[in-house]
Amino acid sequence: MKQRIITGVIGGAGFILMVILGGWFFSLFISILASVAMIELLKMKKIAPLSLMGIVSLVSMWLLLVPTNWYEQLFPSNFTKVEIFIFLILVLLMFTVITKNAFTFDQVGFVILSSVYVGFGFHYLIMTREIPEYGLYFVFFVLLLIWTTDSGAYFVGRKWGKHKLWPDISPKKTIEGSIGGIVFAVIVGTIFYFIFPIFSSYLTAFLVIIVASTFGQLGDLVESALKRHYSVKDSGNVLPGHGGILDRFDSLIYVMPILHLLQLI
Repeated sequence: MKQRIITGVIGGAGFILMVILGGWFFSLFISILASVAMIELLKMKKIAPLSLMGIVSLVSMWLLLVPTNWYEQLFPSNFTKVEIFIFLILVLLMFTVITKNAFTFDQVGFVILSSVYVGFGFHYLIMTREIPEYGLYFVFFVLLLIWTTDSGAYFVGRKWGKHKLWPDISPKKTIEGSIGGIVFAVIVGTIFYFIFPIFSSYLTAFLVIIVASTFGQLGDLVESALKRHYSVKDSGNVLPGHGGILDRFDSLIYVMPILHLLQLI
C-alpha cells in the first residue's frame, strides 16, 4: 500500500505538471506513454516489440497518435495519415503470407485494433489539451470526472454494493457502486462548471459529465476484459503498485475519442 501511495503521488504530480506545461512537453510525454501502452498490448499477445511485426505495429499506432501538423512537418507528402495507415494494414496482411501464417490473421486484427485503441485514445488527449484558451481546463475537467467516478464507485460499492455489475470481467464492481460513481461525478462536475464555466451551457457540461462518467467505467471494463482474456493481472509493471500505463489510462483514452466524436469537446 505504501508503494502504491508513493507511486500515485509522484506519478500524479508529474502528469499534472505536464498537463499544465502543455505544448511540446505534454505531447512528447503523452507519445511516450502511448508507446509504452502499445508495447504492453503487444506483450499480452506475445508479439516482441522489437520484432518486425512489433515495429510495424508501433509505427501504425504512432501514425494515429501524432497530431496532423506534426505529421505534415515531419513527412511532407501527398499521402495522408489515413492512407499510410491503410497501407500498413495491407503490409501486415502481407506478413501472414511471407511468414507462412507464423504471423496470423488474428494477430493482424489485434495489431490494427490495438493501434486504433491506443493511438486515437492518446491522440484525442493531445488534441484536447491543444484547444486554445480552454484546453487545460477541459483536460482537468475530464480527469476530475474520471477520478471522482472511480472514488465514488469504490466507496459506494464498498458500503452499499450488493448486485454485481459484470462479475465475469470485474468481480468486485457493483451496480450500486457504478451509479454512486456517476452521482459523485455529477456533483463534483457541477461545482467545477460553476467555478470554471468552460461550456456554452450547463446542459453541455451535464452531458459531458454523464458521458465521461459512464464511458469511463466502460473503458475500465474493456481493459479488464483484455487482461482476463490474456490471463494477466496487470497490463505492465512500470508503475509499482499500480501496474502498467493501460491500467492507469484505460478510462481516459476510452472517453476522449467519444467526447470528440459526439462533438462535446
